[in-house]
Amino acid sequence: MDDAISSAVLAGRGDDAEIFGVVDLTSKIETRIGAITLGHAIQFVANATVLGYDVRGAMVLYGLPGTPSLRKWDCDRLWAQYGGALLQT
Repeated sequence: MDDAISSAVLAGRGDDAEIFGVVDLTSKIETRIGAITLGHAIQFVANATVLGYDVRGAMVLYGLPGTPSLRKWDCDRLWAQYGGALLQT
């Protein structure tokens, strides 16, 4: 992940985001998670497996149309690098 994406994510951590591709392992149903800030979305995807979700195919959508989505590995790296700073608005 390049510095430009990391900087954009940190700057927009309080912006609205939606998460697609999350599967509840109990019900085996895909769950859409919306109305969440970008920082909380990254935290959720990075830690979702311990909560009983499969997020291997998850995408975090945020920003203006055309902004690249974040995938599981992006969220893992961002959460590991910035942690709680992503939750501060």
